[in-house]
Amino acid sequence: MSISRTKLRRSHRDRVVAGVCGGLGEFFGISTFWFRLAFLIALIPGGIPGILPYLILWIVIPQD
Repeated sequence: MSISRTKLRRSHRDRVVAGVCGGLGEFFGISTFWFRLAFLIALIPGGIPGILPYLILWIVIPQD
C-alpha cells in the first residue's frame, strides 16, 4: 500500500472563502463537501462554534 505524503495546505483550486475546506479535503483524501457541511452544521448553534475553528485554521494552515 502506497501512502501519499501530502502537506496540509489551503487550496487555490478548490476554494470558496479561504481554501481551508479544500485543503483539508486534499489532505485527508475525501470530498470537500463533507468539511463544508461540518462547518455549516457547526454554525447553526450560534455561529461561534463554526467560525472560530475556521478562522484558526485559516491562520494556521499555510497557502498552497
